Amino acid sequence: MKILCFGVRQPEKILFESINKGFNYDLTLVSELLTRDNVEMCRNYDAVLLRANCIADEQNLLKLKSYGIKYILTRTVGTNHIDIVKAKTLGFRLAYVPNYSPNAVGELAFSLGNGLLRNLFYIANKTSKNNFSVDNNMFSVEVRNCTIGIIGTGKIAYTAAVAWKAMGAKIIGYSRTMREEWKNILTYVDLKTLANTADLISIHCPYIKDKNHHMINDELMKEMKDGVCIVNTSRGEIIDHQALLKWMLNGKIKSVALDVIENETAIFGQDLTGQKIKDDVIRELINLYPRVIITPHIGSYTDEAVKNMIEISFNNLKDFIDKKVCANEL
Repeated sequence: MKILCFGVRQPEKILFESINKGFNYDLTLVSELLTRDNVEMCRNYDAVLLRANCIADEQNLLKLKSYGIKYILTRTVGTNHIDIVKAKTLGFRLAYVPNYSPNAVGELAFSLGNGLLRNLFYIANKTSKNNFSVDNNMFSVEVRNCTIGIIGTGKIAYTAAVAWKAMGAKIIGYSRTMREEWKNILTYVDLKTLANTADLISIHCPYIKDKNHHMINDELMKEMKDGVCIVNTSRGEIIDHQALLKWMLNGKIKSVALDVIENETAIFGQDLTGQKIKDDVIRELINLYPRVIITPHIGSYTDEAVKNMIEISFNNLKDFIDKKVCANEL
């Protein structure tokens, strides 16, 4: 079984090779993401293993079909980079990774959130310029005196919420599904109440285009507490970035940390040093650094999370081959 694995970074290669000893697939590991320009690399393979921001749209799917690809696997929870309806119509077998180490993204959200609350990015930026004076912008509130608003209460959110709870914060949450195990951690509220109340909002819900596209929009931001901080480690499409820029510029939103942005395939994974970012809104947000912190979708870039994603992906393919069915089929 020949598999072409896209988006494999150097530290991940040893994990791919080690885990594959139990499967003996014929692996080819490439650092590039799948694009319209490199799709011909997939000729003579049986399967492709994708990651976030690979392009599996109708155009690429038609080419993959013509190359004889039978299986499309993604080592991600999110699947919005794949045209699933078209892929099924073409007869591909599809599978994803329903979960991996929740600590990976949870720890990033927790770290970014605390950095915002304590003004660490502002301070580090200032001292990097040899300015060690203490100013009013360095004054901060302690986490135990904050209310943390959690949007989406899954396993990843739970990891972050427990950590903030341990520091003494009050935790409130909004989710379409209320979970029994959360009752000792947070108080469920409606979205407007969360916006009115939270000092920091951490977003952890999956992106479902017809249900929560731009859920964090101009109307909701207007309801947010003055000086709020926002962390998004879920999917960029959940936030209306035009509205975000507006409320950042007028000072209502104090600071933001984004591990995901809308249409991130045009930016993330590339070295654009010295080049102008074409997206005007994202460019303006970047220019608001250090009030705006952007990390290039690295929430799952940890030893345990990558290990989980590879193992589950390899097992998904094994199930297709041996059992003709897979529990994680899309």
